[in-house]
Amino acid sequence: MTEQGQRRTPAASNPELDKAFHVARWLDVFGGFVTRHKRLGIKLGNLETRLLAEPLAATRIDQPIYITGLARSGSTLLLEILAWLPELVSHRYRDYPALYTPYLWNRFLDYTPRQKIAPVERTHRDGILITPESPEAFEEILWMAFFPQLHDPRENAVLGARTDNSEFEAFYRDHIRKLILVRGGRRYLAKGNYNITRLEYLHRLFPDARFVIPVRNPSWHIASLMKQHALFCEGSWRNPRALSHLQRVGHYEFGLDRRPINAADNHGAVQKIVALWTRGAEVEGWARYWQHIHAYLADVLAHNRRLREATLVVRYEDLCRMPRETLRKLFEHCRLAPSAELLERAEQRIHFPNYYKPQFTEREHELIERYTAATAARFGLRHTEPALHP
Repeated sequence: MTEQGQRRTPAASNPELDKAFHVARWLDVFGGFVTRHKRLGIKLGNLETRLLAEPLAATRIDQPIYITGLARSGSTLLLEILAWLPELVSHRYRDYPALYTPYLWNRFLDYTPRQKIAPVERTHRDGILITPESPEAFEEILWMAFFPQLHDPRENAVLGARTDNSEFEAFYRDHIRKLILVRGGRRYLAKGNYNITRLEYLHRLFPDARFVIPVRNPSWHIASLMKQHALFCEGSWRNPRALSHLQRVGHYEFGLDRRPINAADNHGAVQKIVALWTRGAEVEGWARYWQHIHAYLADVLAHNRRLREATLVVRYEDLCRMPRETLRKLFEHCRLAPSAELLERAEQRIHFPNYYKPQFTEREHELIERYTAATAARFGLRHTEPALHP
């Protein structure tokens, strides 16, 4: 489902970009094998569960925390800050590609001689530094194994309270228990952009779950999405293995195989978005997509009181303007008690981005306002804030 009209000859040599999108040969081969043999992965995961039956039976899933929202809304920043708490466990970069057997894979890695790896800027080139121990969103691999239609824009991607997939639910619960067991923590922490259309399903599975949804004013949000899309297209043109890797881990937010989430589309909105992107109408396509996802989210929260009470919407601008106050609300909502040192460390980590600014024309600003203003207001957002950033 690679986008039409997106292929071209790579630009001149760019070692920095090539390094950022480089996928090691062993990772490409191993990752490809795991993707092609999902049923084998599930069988091995179930075998691991049987081997760990006794300790898993004593491991509880208590108040899992889910961070979800449209990409580039601040979800990774929130994940990193929450992951500093030792009681929370999440997926890490080291978990890929043997994601179906997290306990045995991590135990294997623990006994494997490893060099100390210095932090490097992640592929997004947004200032976030990572190592193999950094938290990452990998559970999408499991969702794709049990719900193969989720990333088809022609199919409804919403999983609601009535969704029933007993095989997935048993595997998923056991998977979370294994992470808690192997990491020695107490609560599960997940970041997953695509969980935005699975809130009611996840709330049914875990009634005590806490949901954190970052939102961002449309102009800056769309500018960030467009910047990342261009970067990922260029990086994948230059490094074909990168595209395969992104597809295997369920990273379709931007790049050569960009796919919008179909959030209960009954009026052809997603097909319109795809058509706009295909003909190069990037701004209008993104504006319509922003509205599609956030209108769905606002409706779900408005109509589901219990889910609304379990959810904290974090405005990115509030986080950057008032970090300490916003973080206190975040930790309180997640029923966590951070130290004063952690709060100070987190506050120092937060700032408005200074490596890009929106470069929209007047007409493009009008397009963004036309399609997003009403929905943005439901979240207390303005469609654009010209004096927002330094």
